[in-house]
Amino acid sequence: MTPGARLQAAIELLAEIAATPRPADAVASAFFRARRFIGAKDRSAVAGTVFTVLRCEARLRWWLKWAGCPDPTDARARVIAHSILGERSRETGRRAAAVARVFDGGRFAPAPFSADETRVAETLDLHTLEHPAMPETVRVECPGWAEPGLRRALGGRFVPELEALTGPAPLDLRVNPLRASRERVLTGLAAAGIAAQPCRLSPLGVRVEGRPAIAALELFKSGAIEIQDEGSQLVALLADARPGQQVVDFCAGAGGKALAMAAAMNNRGRLVACDVLENRLKRAAERLRRGGLHNAETRTLSSARDPWVKRHKGCFDRVLVDAPCSGTGTWRRNPDSRWRPLGPGLEQLVPLQAELLDSAARLVRPGGRLIYATCSLLLEENEDQVEAFLAGHPDFVPLPLAEIWPAVLGGPSPLEGHWLRLSPARHDTDGFFAAILERRGGEVAAAEPQG
Repeated sequence: MTPGARLQAAIELLAEIAATPRPADAVASAFFRARRFIGAKDRSAVAGTVFTVLRCEARLRWWLKWAGCPDPTDARARVIAHSILGERSRETGRRAAAVARVFDGGRFAPAPFSADETRVAETLDLHTLEHPAMPETVRVECPGWAEPGLRRALGGRFVPELEALTGPAPLDLRVNPLRASRERVLTGLAAAGIAAQPCRLSPLGVRVEGRPAIAALELFKSGAIEIQDEGSQLVALLADARPGQQVVDFCAGAGGKALAMAAAMNNRGRLVACDVLENRLKRAAERLRRGGLHNAETRTLSSARDPWVKRHKGCFDRVLVDAPCSGTGTWRRNPDSRWRPLGPGLEQLVPLQAELLDSAARLVRPGGRLIYATCSLLLEENEDQVEAFLAGHPDFVPLPLAEIWPAVLGGPSPLEGHWLRLSPARHDTDGFFAAILERRGGEVAAAEPQG
């Protein structure tokens, strides 16, 4: 593809993302599947432009408004602004004229600049993406709905943490110990010409350089590796699922943490991956089969209060509630979710999380553990949620990270705090929270299903 054709494809994909109520990565996948004539290098270039624009959304709109653009949300306007402002590190001097030459109206290229676009481009020329007059929230790409909660949670770390969330996420793999060792995986990746190194915190983690086609590797096809952020790996490891135990992943989704826990159980015992979305569980079942995990099954629930929960009251050693959340910790991977949340808002999520915790707690046997996790940085979804649960469930007690880490992963915990709290700025992982709660003694009280 020519440079112009790549930019036109990026404009079309950005417009499709804006018009489609699905996550940007899912829209991009469908976009490229429908255009198989676009080669791998061109796909990478187009996707790179699109996701860079999404990561700069607030700053680009600020500049376009400042330059008098009639519609700062327009996909074409944002690509023009990015091409002028966002490429400054690669080329010094004036950019507007060079960008205008690419918009030449040739075959597959964008149409020439309109008079308004020419004026906006000339106004933006010689500027960079950053400007001292930008409001702090614009500079760090923080949407208004999340600002109060993030300032409360992060305090003086608000700016560095939000700045870290504007960059791309690394590509992490989790080694399936039933199929391979980490050393064998690193050797196999090197043989395939892929640079990688062990993750810093997860003993099963491998961090890969660049964006190679992992799904095409035999290591992936054989189930020896799965794509999973290092933070997500740590949540699954600290759940401490053991061989022979009875384990539930209450909100399993596509099964990333369920796979990790089932592998830790060494195919002994029983793991039940639950979710209300049957299609996601089908994907989880496929991944479990590829990984050679025979101790796991999937179960579709009608709601958090599905009768299955009451029937299995007090039956499980480990119950993981990886709750639906705002996803503020995953903005590096899902930059569009800052500006267009596609699911429930906080006002719906917080009571849903409380209901999930309350219902899932019934499954935990005395001496068993309830693990609550989110990929959020907000206190409302994390510490506040756990404190409210503990206040209403005196039979559960918290287990501090300093106690759990040495018992599960060996050595003192390298992290501060009572709970597992990970962030891109401090740990170069997605933002994750996890609390481990143990049920102490006695019988499990009966709880009637609601709704």
